[in-house]
Amino acid sequence: MTNVSVRYIVEDVAASIEFYVTHLGFTLEQDARPAFASVTRESLRLLLSGPGSSGARAMPDGRHPAPGGWNRILLMVNDIESEANRLRTSGLNFRNEILKGVGGSQILLEDPSGNPIELFQPAH
Repeated sequence: MTNVSVRYIVEDVAASIEFYVTHLGFTLEQDARPAFASVTRESLRLLLSGPGSSGARAMPDGRHPAPGGWNRILLMVNDIESEANRLRTSGLNFRNEILKGVGGSQILLEDPSGNPIELFQPAH
């Protein structure tokens, strides 16, 4: 059962589907390419809104939603070092190296449009 939905503005819906399904274990739920798709992983439903979707339309003041920024989804992992190495081997981009803190370790992966995904391993 999906408990939470998050919308990401993406530049290419097909590339985003490929990224989330192939590399992060999401399942394709709805495919309305080229405008929109939704993918799920456990209780997360991620809405991928391309340039032709209603979620990417301009605001009344003329601003346009754009990918990127710093708000992000967080995916729990069991072994952050091996997961980061696996994704690097696939040629994926990270914003930083693994950061270790009192609560655990994290690293920021970017999707094909530059949206961040935080991989997080809790401290033991």
